[in-house]
Amino acid sequence: MAANGTVSAETLAEMAAYYRARAGEYDEWFERRGRYDQGPTANARWFAEAAKMLAALDALAMGGDVLELAPGTGIWTERLLRTAATLTAVDASPEMVAINRARVGEGRVRYVLADLFAWRPERAYDGVCFGFWLSHVPRERLDAFLETVAAALKPGGALFFVDSHSRREPTATSPDQRLPEAGAQLMTRRLNDGREYRIVKEFYDPALLAERCTAAGLDVTVRETPTYFLYGTGTRRG
Repeated sequence: MAANGTVSAETLAEMAAYYRARAGEYDEWFERRGRYDQGPTANARWFAEAAKMLAALDALAMGGDVLELAPGTGIWTERLLRTAATLTAVDASPEMVAINRARVGEGRVRYVLADLFAWRPERAYDGVCFGFWLSHVPRERLDAFLETVAAALKPGGALFFVDSHSRREPTATSPDQRLPEAGAQLMTRRLNDGREYRIVKEFYDPALLAERCTAAGLDVTVRETPTYFLYGTGTRRG
């Protein structure tokens, strides 16, 4: 952390390095494999709630030109391509992009390698989506990020995001990783080979997110599933 309590540029760089190194094992988390297997009961609850998130995205049926921020390995990219005419996917990790490209194999996707804390949209899109990125945005950068999202979205365009539940649920991650205490923005993440990195992990309150979205010109409803996920659906005001 910087002296004033904000997240330093060095920590953001360390987080970017972590996601580059983690690309090959990222899907183990979402698929509840290896270190992330929490047993039949917790796994079943995870998959049921994840299915609800996917259904919420499907219900928006984002058409036209869609922007996906931090697309990672392509979990949400695949879904977006069911209805989008074109998709622009912006990610800082070439390793993640390579996996996404191999998974999707789709000529309608244009990949952009860029740091989302510095990237600015060159145009507005019919829809914007980001999955499991918002919790990595430091609280002091939240307003600026949401303003970037609003600038990237046409008036009336659809917005969807999904992330971690505001409650710190231990079974959302592997048993060997301790979640940050309330009020803390940083946690230590561990790769399968034991390497450790500091990253930003913010558990945003749904009411706060809705309020900040409104301030950025976005009309968003933020909901939570019982245990694991927070998600928002909405639009940009005209």
